[in-house]
Amino acid sequence: MQLRLEALDGHLKKSLSQLYVITSDEHLLALEAADKIRKAARAQGYSERDVLTVERSFKWGELLAANQALSLFGDKKLIELRIPTGKPGKDGGAALQNYVKDLSPDNLTLITLPKLDWQTQKAAWVTSLQQAAVYIDIPQVERAHLPNWIGQRLAQQGQSADRQSIDFIADRVEGNLLAAHQEIQKLALLHEPGKLTYEQVHDAVLNVARYDVFKLSEAMLAGDPARLVRMLEGLKGEGEALPLVLWAVSEEIRTLLKLKAGMAQGRPLGALLKEYRIWGPKERMMDPALRRISLPTLEAAMKDAAQVDKMIKGLRAKAFAGDAWDAMLQLALKVARG
Repeated sequence: MQLRLEALDGHLKKSLSQLYVITSDEHLLALEAADKIRKAARAQGYSERDVLTVERSFKWGELLAANQALSLFGDKKLIELRIPTGKPGKDGGAALQNYVKDLSPDNLTLITLPKLDWQTQKAAWVTSLQQAAVYIDIPQVERAHLPNWIGQRLAQQGQSADRQSIDFIADRVEGNLLAAHQEIQKLALLHEPGKLTYEQVHDAVLNVARYDVFKLSEAMLAGDPARLVRMLEGLKGEGEALPLVLWAVSEEIRTLLKLKAGMAQGRPLGALLKEYRIWGPKERMMDPALRRISLPTLEAAMKDAAQVDKMIKGLRAKAFAGDAWDAMLQLALKVARG
């Protein structure tokens, strides 16, 4: 049974399932969901707890043994299986399929996984878990939804703030939800319940954003120069490899060129997105981006990318002066502005 995170509290007030699966890359939200399940389990008499982590030396017989072993005190038991890589392997996949067929009525099992890629989601062991478990797939909190998330968290501790203040927090915690949670908690410690002023927020919230090089293209597609500048400065400050940044931006430009060419041939955008396996937030961004960015701009951007590559390699580049990071910024801004 698929269950949305928002519905977990209501579900746990009813009878518990024997098997729960949490899959997510949002570590804070996954941890909070797991804590709620543990708390509900303890309240229902699952007083013992076995924690198994799938590492290189892990033997899948340990999971079977934990399920079959009787409690030392005759109590019900919570079994936690953590698969940090999301890749149990052939033996693990078979073991999980067998495990869900023979769940002990005296045990509650909680399996935690990272966000599974599209290929892994099609595996037989994943299908078995989805059919047998309460399956909670927690999506990432994207930048566009982060202000709303922050506002909800402030409300939970009896505080609020205007949009300027919330956007200020979002800019400084993007990509680091755990740090966002800590900064919001700090505001509760520093200030009484009620509406926070911009000055209170500004003085309290640190710049703890973490930027993902593969999210850089989303800011470029969205035509958001301010965010693009922040992300590039953050990546540079974190010591990200510039060749990787250039590769990510160049790949996005190539994709836009392919889509433009396909549309010029009369092919529908939906079919092209499917062909090039573009989905999620980027899928929604492509249509407005393609309308904004002209073909000559994309062609010029590909030439500029080659010049930036020369600069990174220490060769002379005709198009740019200054260092390679400045040239990278100029390239990304050209596409963002269309």
